Amino acid sequence: MKLLLIEDNAELAHWLASLLRAQDFVVDHVEDGDAADRLLQQQRYDVVLLDLNIPQLSGKGVLRRLRERRDDVPVMILTAADSLDQKVLCLEIGADDYLVKPVEVRELVARIKVLIRRQVPGKANDIVCGDLRYDLRTRQFTLAGDELALPPRERSLLETLVLKAGSTVSKQALVDSIFGLDDEPSADAVELYIHRLRKKLEASQATIITLRGVGYLLRLRDGA
Repeated sequence: MKLLLIEDNAELAHWLASLLRAQDFVVDHVEDGDAADRLLQQQRYDVVLLDLNIPQLSGKGVLRRLRERRDDVPVMILTAADSLDQKVLCLEIGADDYLVKPVEVRELVARIKVLIRRQVPGKANDIVCGDLRYDLRTRQFTLAGDELALPPRERSLLETLVLKAGSTVSKQALVDSIFGLDDEPSADAVELYIHRLRKKLEASQATIITLRGVGYLLRLRDGA
C-alpha cells in the first residue's frame, strides 16, 4: 500500500516515514502544498496523510483542490491543532479522518487500515479470491489456509491486485504502487514480480491474467 505524507517538519516526517516503511507501507513525502498538489495529479495513493500548516498552498487548500477534481483518495489530517471548529471544517470540505499530534503509530496504522477498508466492497476485513485470502487487519495472505509469505514488493503488488479483484489494473498503476519517489521505477520489474507471483499461485484457485495493452487482473482460475 502506498501513502503520501505531506509534512513540513523534517524530523517528524522522517520519523513517521521510517515507522510506516517498517510496517511495509510505500511512503512518499513532500514538504509543501504546491508540490503535494502536483504529485496528487500525477499519482494515485491509497491514503494521504496531510498536515494543515504547510508552506505555499495550505493543507486545506490541497484538500479542497482534491475534492474539486472529484478525487476520492482517503485523506487523514495530521495536525497539532486540537480545535473542534477546525476539525469540523476539515471534515466538511472532504477529510475522512482527523488525528491530533503527537500520534501513536499503532493508532495511526489502524486508522489507515480503516480508511482503506472503506474502499473495499462490503467494507470487509477479509478479501477472498477462491482459496487466496487477504486479511486487511494483519495485511497477510493465506493460500488454502496456509500463510503465503511474500517479499515486500511482491506483497504490495498482490495487495493492489486483490484490493481491485475483478477489475483490471494497469501496469503503470502497479509501477506506482510498489515504487516510491526515491526509487527507480521499472515496468520490467513489475513483469518479474508478476511472474514470481504466478509461480506461487500455480496450485491456487486464483490467478493473475494479462490483458494485453490494458493491464493485469486477479480472478478465479477457469473451472475453479
